[in-house]
Amino acid sequence: MKRLGTPFGAALLALLVLAGWALWSGGVLDGEVARQVRVSSVYAAPGYELDQAAAERIVGNRRLVVAFLEPDADLREACHGVRGAADGTLALMLKPGEDEFDRYSCALLPGVDDENFGKAVVAETTLGAGVDQFVDQPLEALKVVAVNYDQLVKAGIVPDGARVISPSLPRFLVAAAAVGAVVAGAVLLYAGARRAGRLASVRRRRRTEVADDRAVLTAAATALAQRIIDLDAAYARTSADTHTARERAEFGEAYRALVADYVALLPAITEGEPDVLRRVEDLVARTHRLSAHPAG
Repeated sequence: MKRLGTPFGAALLALLVLAGWALWSGGVLDGEVARQVRVSSVYAAPGYELDQAAAERIVGNRRLVVAFLEPDADLREACHGVRGAADGTLALMLKPGEDEFDRYSCALLPGVDDENFGKAVVAETTLGAGVDQFVDQPLEALKVVAVNYDQLVKAGIVPDGARVISPSLPRFLVAAAAVGAVVAGAVLLYAGARRAGRLASVRRRRRTEVADDRAVLTAAATALAQRIIDLDAAYARTSADTHTARERAEFGEAYRALVADYVALLPAITEGEPDVLRRVEDLVARTHRLSAHPAG
């Protein structure tokens, strides 16, 4: 319960309320007939051979709902069941009797319980007149009902105007939330892709820098090895005839120290340790100094 007082809890509660509102106003509790007439003007129970598209064309955009029900259906209950789903219309419930239709009408127009009560009664008693002879021809029965409806409109008993079938506000909100989620997801994907691209660029640049540093280190190490080989040849050429004992001793000691430091540095060169390039360059400088030695 304490979490409901947090921003997350409040947002969760708001979403639950919105979802409940969307389900209720969208007809989650509707019966089979109400679910159909919420988005259509004609309902036909299983067993009726009815061309739904042709039936919809006959009714058109009139404020009219017609339902062809099973023989054992409760017409009055069915009429009350479409309240909310068919608000603003004249509803006619029909079911086959022995040789005619049993019918029940309900006016779901504004003000039927107040100033328009009398008009509603007239509309309900007139709407289904003449359909009994078409008990086996539902399309023809629909044509008769459409004519009766038009006469009621001309007489001013039923207000003129078209029926507009549109999603409820919660459905718009849910649709807007879905669109928002898609847009937000696209933005997040774009931002993630840009971030991944930047990270990949940084890694690529680092790899390039590492490769360049490695190439420089390899070149410096190769030059150092060649310098040591040259000094080794010079060390082998030292003799008592051309160099003093002191010169030979100084050169030999410096050369052996250089070779020892080079051998100790080889693992660092192989691993590419930090600051190894500076150490290689220091050894190269020492080879230059040894090369300048009289014995070198």
